[in-house]
Amino acid sequence: MNITRRALIGSIPLMAATAGAALAQPKTRMKIYLSCGAIGVKASMSQALGYAAKYGFEAIEADAGWLTSASGSDVARFLDQMKERRIAWAQAGLNVEFRKSEADFKDGMKALPATAKALQRAGVERVGTWLMPTHPELTYLENFKQHARRLREAAVVLGDQGCRLGMEYVGPKTLWASSRYTFIHSMREMKELIAEMGVKNAGMVLDTWHWYTSGETTADLKTLTNHDIISVDMNDAPVGIPVDQQEDGKRELVCATGVIDVAGFLNALNSIGCDAPARCEPFNAPLRAMQPDQALQTTITAMKKAFALIA
Repeated sequence: MNITRRALIGSIPLMAATAGAALAQPKTRMKIYLSCGAIGVKASMSQALGYAAKYGFEAIEADAGWLTSASGSDVARFLDQMKERRIAWAQAGLNVEFRKSEADFKDGMKALPATAKALQRAGVERVGTWLMPTHPELTYLENFKQHARRLREAAVVLGDQGCRLGMEYVGPKTLWASSRYTFIHSMREMKELIAEMGVKNAGMVLDTWHWYTSGETTADLKTLTNHDIISVDMNDAPVGIPVDQQEDGKRELVCATGVIDVAGFLNALNSIGCDAPARCEPFNAPLRAMQPDQALQTTITAMKKAFALIA
């Protein structure tokens, strides 16, 4: 092959630019998102957006209450600010109390259509909630039927506005064995609930902590598809505590201890094309005691350390 010296030298900038472009490509479709409440930082929507832009978060949690009550012009201005700062939506919380009485549930459902419409207008497509893994009165089957019915109703209303509903199972044995009747506390059980609901817009909120405390593996994660995952929570666990003795309110920042296989978790999700937003939710007292700026910097540093493990 005849290549002149001049041609070779001339091709070096092009090769460098091509290599640089390849390196600039993100390794994952998942985005790191800021949930101020999850790290103990009090902030309005406007403050959260400012924090996200300042510290390098890629998305923010949507406040369904604010989006529902704010004027159309205020929401439009906020969306413009998000676009300017290249910040996306992550998820909103489900503002329906489905874990308690039927009256509580029906009251929440009355407000859900308006909330769902507000989320749709703002471009929020993901809504998340969590399941209590025990009940003092209802047997597993009774609780299962009640959850399937109630969450199906909520999912249908959300689906009418293009929103998906994610549900998080809670894994620690110290919690699911704390009351008379146990309930869903594993991925396999959550799959059964979603199948029973019979709606296409239901999926999971996956948490490294609950994945670990449920004794699950990367093989379990690979049974899922991208569509199954609504959002992701990232945490680590304290050292020196047997998995069955881990307490839900005593977690560590992601990658802080290495007890949880964060690399395996993230790479398994990445291998199935997961595009869910991911946040840090450590329920960590030292983090919550920090001033906002310190807590935010500590959180984004930990999350970037985790994402750097994606091959």
